[in-house]
Amino acid sequence: MANQTTGYEIPEEMRDFAEKSVEQARKAMDGFLGAAQKTVDTFEGSATTAQASVKDVTRKTFSYAEQNIAAAFDLAQKMVRAKNVQEAMQYQAEFVRSQIESMQAQMRDLGAVAQAAMKQPSSSKK
Repeated sequence: MANQTTGYEIPEEMRDFAEKSVEQARKAMDGFLGAAQKTVDTFEGSATTAQASVKDVTRKTFSYAEQNIAAAFDLAQKMVRAKNVQEAMQYQAEFVRSQIESMQAQMRDLGAVAQAAMKQPSSSKK
């Protein structure tokens, strides 16, 4: 009975399968983000009235989305490699703390960009 207190062990085969699934999902998401970025670049290139601040916000938003998605996939890989529930919970807690800090920094950055854009005179008012 003393051996049963170690917690639930996740079978190696299940972790391997889950890790492969996460990697496939990561590759698919990378492909999607690449295609989306190309679409935005094409749109920005053809839109002569787009202001630099809008382009900057768009690029930052894509960059933040990529960072957040990468962090989620990193968590997923850690979770599938976890040997027990306690280890998985530790990874989850670390992820939440990290993402809160990251999102706060991202919001501050986007707020600064928005404030700078509001201070710039519009070229359409000339």
